[in-house]
Amino acid sequence: MAGTFYSQIAANRRNSFLLMLVLVAVLALLGFAIGYGTTGTAEAGIGWLGIFGIVAIISSVASYYSGDKVVLGVSKARRVDATSQPQLINVVTELTLAAGIPMPAVYTIDDSAPNAFATGRDPKHASIAVTTGLLQKMDREELQGVIGHELSHVRNYDIRYSLLVGVMVGTIALVADFFLRFTFWGGFGGRRSSSDREGGGGLQVIIFVLALVLAVLAPIFARLVQLAVSRQREYMADASSVELTRNPQGLERALAAISEDPEVLEVANRATQHLYFTNPIKKFEQRSKGLFSTHPPIVDRINRLRALSGEQPLDPSVTAELAGLD
Repeated sequence: MAGTFYSQIAANRRNSFLLMLVLVAVLALLGFAIGYGTTGTAEAGIGWLGIFGIVAIISSVASYYSGDKVVLGVSKARRVDATSQPQLINVVTELTLAAGIPMPAVYTIDDSAPNAFATGRDPKHASIAVTTGLLQKMDREELQGVIGHELSHVRNYDIRYSLLVGVMVGTIALVADFFLRFTFWGGFGGRRSSSDREGGGGLQVIIFVLALVLAVLAPIFARLVQLAVSRQREYMADASSVELTRNPQGLERALAAISEDPEVLEVANRATQHLYFTNPIKKFEQRSKGLFSTHPPIVDRINRLRALSGEQPLDPSVTAELAGLD
């Protein structure tokens, strides 16, 4: 089990790092293509890339210090203590000690749909929020599995990593939208045409067209990369939760129970859905239309947990039932 566990974590970390590099490369390529395509000089391409990098840094700093407060506020989370939620605080304290991290701030969300999320910039400034539905519907072992998963996001710095990836994706989308709108209104197009008339615009025209294509496709590709990063991190948090609790069955049961629960988590939205333990937006909801999945399939997560303990994959009948829910 140990070999499988650590090899799974190592693979997930490696894949996440590679995906982050892909996002950086996409932003660099988009920035350089826009700069060169609109001016015809490599220096301008590098300059535009620098401008986009500054935008990303400013967004990162703002989100770094206030992003968690915004998420908790939007989710209508209320801070609790050992007096109001003794079992929850006990479980969080127990697993925090096992993880070797500071005690996070603990919040509850008044909603009957079972779910949870972690947020913050690092283990010293982290928060965990769980719904009242989770507390009502999970037994202690299942609750430990969910809390262990969320604390793993904190310990593994997934909360910061997700923030950085989100800012990178947002910057790519912002840059692409700005370029397309400005080109549509003739800003960049006029400069390119003037350069062409002066005689040396062959390569510039090609790169300008490439920039247009990238501006259309880059945000979509970046979003897909973000989702891939998120899925790798979910797998890693599941494995890390097992390390903390020594009980893959509790997490497995929690995954199945939450997926089968018909309740709708009203406070979740497109901006926060990737933070949750399982995707809070169900397939049957109107707001799920047009959304990419932010989480790995429940069946895959459960089967990976079963592999850690040497169990056989889920029965096909159970697989078919769960596959239609998440």
